Amino acid sequence: MKTWLSRLGPLAGLVAVVILFSALRPAQFANAANAEIMLLQTAVVATAALGMTLVIVSGGIDLSVGAQIALATVTLATLVSRGWSPAAAAVATVICGAACGCLIGGLVTGLRLSPFIVTLGMWGGLRGLAKGLAGETMVAAPTTWLNDLLTALPADRRWLLVPPGVWLTLLLAAATALLLQATRFGRHLVAIGSNEPTARLCGVAVDRVRIVAHAVASALAAVAGLLQYAYLTVGDPTTAMGMELDVIAAVVIGGASLTGGRGSIAGTLVGAMIMTAVANGCTKLDLPNWVQEIVTGVIIVSAVALDRARRDAD
Repeated sequence: MKTWLSRLGPLAGLVAVVILFSALRPAQFANAANAEIMLLQTAVVATAALGMTLVIVSGGIDLSVGAQIALATVTLATLVSRGWSPAAAAVATVICGAACGCLIGGLVTGLRLSPFIVTLGMWGGLRGLAKGLAGETMVAAPTTWLNDLLTALPADRRWLLVPPGVWLTLLLAAATALLLQATRFGRHLVAIGSNEPTARLCGVAVDRVRIVAHAVASALAAVAGLLQYAYLTVGDPTTAMGMELDVIAAVVIGGASLTGGRGSIAGTLVGAMIMTAVANGCTKLDLPNWVQEIVTGVIIVSAVALDRARRDAD
């Protein structure tokens, strides 16, 4: 019973948030157009949160995900503006993201440094790299099919139900859930996060698993950058500022433990939807930005407190 309550808790929270804002602003919040907007806004955070789930389950953390998203938008825009095909530019951007993850994982495992310290340093380094690559300005690029990933569907494409970028997020979520729950790699992630010394004694290649986890997480952050580029239509080195907090909060609200060993992809998606619904609802209530930031801070602290309560209950 306790397990089911833990799994259904995030979904119940999402329903409560939707009911609350629907009651407060029924005409503005509870309509199909706003639901589509929220799906578009959720796609970026949710895609990055998929990778963050893997890292947190393994007992790590990545504070540089916002900077990685910004760097991905700049990389993609730069390549497209220089004549690369959209597909080739997108693949190269994801490969660059995975390389960043390998660097993070290598520093964590090779130098035996705290993931918090390493990713805090990468947060500044990657953000600076994005600004340098962009010449401290936005990078414009020719319009391609990439720009259609996160735009409202025209009348002749309503059969898709939701924009292609949302389908991409759902497809990646299914693949990540399969990776976490049905593969040896996923079991090793859980084992490392639950008890690293025991995992080592059982023959788990802890360092290699951690590096791969960071590589996959950063590749997914790069995909989130592709979606952010589609949403913005430019490469922006200052975008996704503070988004790492939304991503981490989505994972923890979804049932993952910051100490590792537990996490759910389905829960992460629900957590991302909660963060988006709260931000969207606050906007519909015409609350100023500073109030929204306070609300976001309260949600993050509450998520950590919830994680602590779950661990104490276990």
